[in-house]
Amino acid sequence: MASLFERADALALLASEAQRARAGSGRLLLFRGPTGTGRSALLRACVRHGADHGMQVLTVSCSPEESGEPLTPIRKMLCPAAGCGQDDAPATDPDHRRHADRLWRLLCSRAADGPLLLAVDDVHLADHASRRWLLDAARRLAPLPVLMVVTERVQYDVTPPAPGFSHGLAPSLVRVHTSGPLGRAAAEAMVHDVFGPDTDPAWTDGCIAASAGHPLLLRALLDDLRVVAPHGGHSGSALPDTCADLFPGAFVAAVTWWLDSAGHETATVARTLAEVKGCAGRTDERDVPGRECLLASVTGSGPARVLGWTTAMTRLGLLRPDPVQGDLRFAHPLLRDAVLDGWSHERREAVHRAAADFRYRRGDSAEEVAGHLLRTGPVGMPRSAATLLDAAAEATRAGRTGDAADYLRGALDEPLAPERRAEALVELATLESVTEPSGGIPRLTEALRLRERPRDRALTAIALGTALTRRGESRAALDVLRGLDGAREDPVLARTVLAASALFAERDAGLRRTAHAALGADGRGDGADGPSSPTVEVLRLRYEAAAGLVPAEEALRRLRRLTTTPEDPLPAPYLLGAAACVAQWADALDWADQLAAAGLAGHRVSPLHPAHDQLLHVRIDTAAARGDFARVLTYAEESGLPVDGAGPAVAGNLAAQAVLALVRTGRLAEARRLTDGAGIGVTVGSAEDDWEAGRFRYARGVLRAASGDRHGALADFLECGRRGLDGEPAGPVITPWRSAAAEVQWALGRPREALALAGEEYRLATAWGTPRVVGRALRVLGEVTGGRRGLSLTEQAVELLRGAPRAPGAVPGPGLEMGLGLGLELELAPALVSHGRLLTAAGHPRRARALLREASVIAERLGAAGLLTLTQDVLRVGGARGGSAPLTGEAALTGSERRVAALAADGRTNAEISDLLHLARRTVETHLTSTYRKLGIQRRADLAGAMSSSAPHRGTGS
Repeated sequence: MASLFERADALALLASEAQRARAGSGRLLLFRGPTGTGRSALLRACVRHGADHGMQVLTVSCSPEESGEPLTPIRKMLCPAAGCGQDDAPATDPDHRRHADRLWRLLCSRAADGPLLLAVDDVHLADHASRRWLLDAARRLAPLPVLMVVTERVQYDVTPPAPGFSHGLAPSLVRVHTSGPLGRAAAEAMVHDVFGPDTDPAWTDGCIAASAGHPLLLRALLDDLRVVAPHGGHSGSALPDTCADLFPGAFVAAVTWWLDSAGHETATVARTLAEVKGCAGRTDERDVPGRECLLASVTGSGPARVLGWTTAMTRLGLLRPDPVQGDLRFAHPLLRDAVLDGWSHERREAVHRAAADFRYRRGDSAEEVAGHLLRTGPVGMPRSAATLLDAAAEATRAGRTGDAADYLRGALDEPLAPERRAEALVELATLESVTEPSGGIPRLTEALRLRERPRDRALTAIALGTALTRRGESRAALDVLRGLDGAREDPVLARTVLAASALFAERDAGLRRTAHAALGADGRGDGADGPSSPTVEVLRLRYEAAAGLVPAEEALRRLRRLTTTPEDPLPAPYLLGAAACVAQWADALDWADQLAAAGLAGHRVSPLHPAHDQLLHVRIDTAAARGDFARVLTYAEESGLPVDGAGPAVAGNLAAQAVLALVRTGRLAEARRLTDGAGIGVTVGSAEDDWEAGRFRYARGVLRAASGDRHGALADFLECGRRGLDGEPAGPVITPWRSAAAEVQWALGRPREALALAGEEYRLATAWGTPRVVGRALRVLGEVTGGRRGLSLTEQAVELLRGAPRAPGAVPGPGLEMGLGLGLELELAPALVSHGRLLTAAGHPRRARALLREASVIAERLGAAGLLTLTQDVLRVGGARGGSAPLTGEAALTGSERRVAALAADGRTNAEISDLLHLARRTVETHLTSTYRKLGIQRRADLAGAMSSSAPHRGTGS
């Protein structure tokens, strides 16, 4: 009896009533409660108690199988011998009164022999005659030494119950005790009995939630877990997710028995609730007038009874409101899985079909209806297809592309008109291409066959060509476009197809030349008379800029004119993508970002648009040019690149920029993992000879050089040149492989080869003419030249990259005049290091230290760990004393710089600051320039926000 948890009140009541019966006064003791709360265990305790105290004990357990023969349970209890107490034929005693009287006399004769305990389990399953006999006996027990203990299941079921066993009895004739689930302490004790007192609280919580504290369910679950997880319950262990892992099956059997005890209608409601999420509705929706109950409608049960059942199950702990959605669900996935065990797939589909029909009639959202349709299989109704398509549109607008793809797949299984099916195929292929760059080709091929209108056929063919190109099949992509009929009759459509062809051809050198010729020298490209197309002209300009055939200043002038020329929305994204590329190459980074944003957002370019990748490349390239390595890695991760090297990556521009960012921030191990996972020739998605593969080789070469593998780096850089040239002119705007190879050749002791490469790079750089490429070329040429000539070249590089006024004949900087955000610090810092190193070698260490400290400030602000280490090493070689003072931020300001900055932040002019602090105006300007560099700002208006303590110094002394 002591093993029964939280049943002390019931046991005390039993002991009291048993003592009363032994004293000669009988009564009925009724134990009531829901299924699984331990009624039978209490009855067994009663039997043991009666036997221990010398009472005669007679027991019987009622069952539905014996309900056909009247009074069978009573006969078995009072006279278990065969035929004992058997009455005459039922035809002579239709009310069984003679049989009942004989059994009562038999009870009295047994009671005359001593105190008697009658134990009847599950009286609710007894036949009508047996229940009537027990009730009659309870009314007549008072003068007899008999204690009748009866258990009865009392639980709110969906089917209205019959009156309870004690219904109609006077309160003085019966004592009632109602059992419920165990409390927290008792349930924990049961778990600890099996897994020990040091059981992990999370494990204990899971066991209690899965059983809702019901002794029957909890004991069955622990029996299973004792077998499948004998060492469970320790830190880090977790309960199984499904009942398939509980292979002894005690828990599933207990839950099934619980459902069977509740009846077919209740079991159907419970299983429907387990299968259909949210069908019980939110708890705050139940009192809304006119709000129909989905659970009741699907199961065909009365709404009031269903609401009462869910309320009762919630109080018993079997159901709980979902913390996020608010709708009722089973308290644990294991409990839900056990409830659904054995329910056929056909029955589940039927439930979802009924739920979809109900939600559609009620006017719920398309996604709520579609969620059920996906679980029913093809319905074969136009309404189902339309709902799934509407749901896909809703999910796409909400950014849930995975859900949208599921809805589209479901819609394609339903009957659709050819044109609508083609649209769904294109939409699905577009969504699938996000996770699989070359995905959707079969769907797009089918969609192209279904298209009829020339414009729709052209757009579908372009999408198919994009997918083929990403898989490295540029020629197949161009063949698809050549097979279009009717595209040339529409000039806008013809320009769009021509623009797409030009982008597809970028991945193959032979195709590039053909595409360039097709663009036409006059910029029309379609052979038509009249004004030229700005889209085609910009594409031609992009080709010429990449090949180094046009100076940057001229490219920007033409670009400004072309981007302000009206263009049809259909080819406009191609124009914006190509223009953004040229602007970025010309150091007009802010403008490039604006053009890319206009293409991605303003025109809503889809992932299967040829310009989509081009616009994304510009976005990441401008961030890399500014030295914003954190943003580069963020863009890479947003595009699905495994920056941590956890999976394979495409060896393209995205991976190249991520590798360069990792190398420059000192994360060489991560960069190696990324290059190993994106080996060229292994991963599908980038052709061997396209510009993206060349940029990736360049990035891998930079990584190898930073890791000390100079020969491997040189091989990568020279391979860039070998594959990139292929008989075509090539400028330095895409990949500066010549400068990189020259540095490695010089480090390997090959000055002649280094000079040749650096000289050629400088010649091409001056033809293009932007500060970035010219400054880089001057720096490398100065390094490999050395001496006074090298010192002069590196000095020119520093002046150019700083934006200093140009001397007559100096290389122009178009981005500088246009004020479009150069972001040259990433090239300025290495130029400062090179010039400082040559100054040190020439015997000017003091001048060198100022330049090297400036380079250190830039490197620290950019987070370029490798460059910072190199700068500090060169400083130490030059005799500079090491220190731990910060190089950037407000803490790096000197006292004089802080005073000048505080006054400037307070709105003082340079002249006023000069008078207040008794400083020369030139000195004030120098302090402010140094302050801007350390704080990472460019304007006087940013001073107040950059300084955490900006109280102005009001004194007049220095």
